[in-house]
Amino acid sequence: MPNAKSRIENKSGLEKSNAAGRAAPAKAAKVARRRARGLLLATLAAGLLGAAGYAIWQSVREHVYQSSHYHLSLDDIFVTPQPEWIRADIKSEVVRDASVAGPLSLLDQRLLERLREAFALHPWVAQVERVSKRSPARVEVDLIYRRPVCMVQVPGGLFPVDVEGVLLLTADFSPLEASRYPRLSGIPLSTAPPPGVRWPDERVLGGAEIAAALRDVWHEMEMHHIQLTLTSADDGGGGPEYEIMTRHGTRIVWGPAPGGDAPGRAAAADKVARLKRFFADRGTLEGARGSQDVDLRHGAEVRATPHTAMQPDEKADF
Repeated sequence: MPNAKSRIENKSGLEKSNAAGRAAPAKAAKVARRRARGLLLATLAAGLLGAAGYAIWQSVREHVYQSSHYHLSLDDIFVTPQPEWIRADIKSEVVRDASVAGPLSLLDQRLLERLREAFALHPWVAQVERVSKRSPARVEVDLIYRRPVCMVQVPGGLFPVDVEGVLLLTADFSPLEASRYPRLSGIPLSTAPPPGVRWPDERVLGGAEIAAALRDVWHEMEMHHIQLTLTSADDGGGGPEYEIMTRHGTRIVWGPAPGGDAPGRAAAADKVARLKRFFADRGTLEGARGSQDVDLRHGAEVRATPHTAMQPDEKADF
């Protein structure tokens, strides 16, 4: 049997073991509290430093933006090359207008948005496809430009429009350059819209669509101008109809405008194809005895009627 001394020693060891077991969780909790306090203090310090940094940046941001070191120059902007029919320096004009609200800075988070908005407002720009930053410091701008298709002739002068009837910059065309484009006449007098805005009269849009369809054959076939028929000019019901006059007096009876949808474009392409075959067969749109009417409104048939009185119709299938 264990003696009294052994029992006392065993009891003492058990008490020490129990005390150590109770002390371990308390010690771990204390260490965890210290770590949490440290993390909290570090978070607070980082937040204070961030807030201080933000406050400092807010106070100096405009000064930094104004620094010429970060200014975007014309040489740092690369734009889709302009087509030959545009005389204006679009990039210079856009950068000038965009800089009215302040210099263009590479640090400005709204730089790309500002440039996109500025280019989209230019009358010669049909669409801004992409504006992006590149390294080294440069900005690339991909544009789709408008193309003039005809000149709207009204008592106030000649006004260039694209295929969507959007008014372009009149000052960009010399009298000689303006004379090279089809003219759309017979449009009732109205106030022309600002450049870059679509002409409010739908008859201008229809004439522009016809001019675009005839672009490749206009000069070869010696066409002179597009005009509304008398009833269309008076806005008499049924929608506008058009005819094209050649330089020698022949009248091409086109009919309604193509329209912007696929069937309308297909119908316009078919009329142009039939007119090409008619022209290729004769070498001219004029009749044997002079000017005539060339009617494209009858399906596959092209009807040619001399202007000379009492002449029978000449019909040909093309």
